[in-house]
Amino acid sequence: MRWLNPNQSNPTLTQLLDRILTSGEIDRSEYLKLMSMILSDSQITDAQRSEINRIFDYVQTGRFTLIDL
Repeated sequence: MRWLNPNQSNPTLTQLLDRILTSGEIDRSEYLKLMSMILSDSQITDAQRSEINRIFDYVQTGRFTLIDL
């Protein structure tokens, strides 16, 4: 999977979010990419920010599996 650059178009982020939410699995590199997106204050929509936060909540509560590749 390619590194998500905050300057890339949002469909790449949207595709990543959809894949994670559909599969219920996220690897550590994807987790770090999403964390970076949130902390960098990049241009993401409120809906995307909400989905990222939901993924983080699901990982913390064990609803999503954090996998190592």
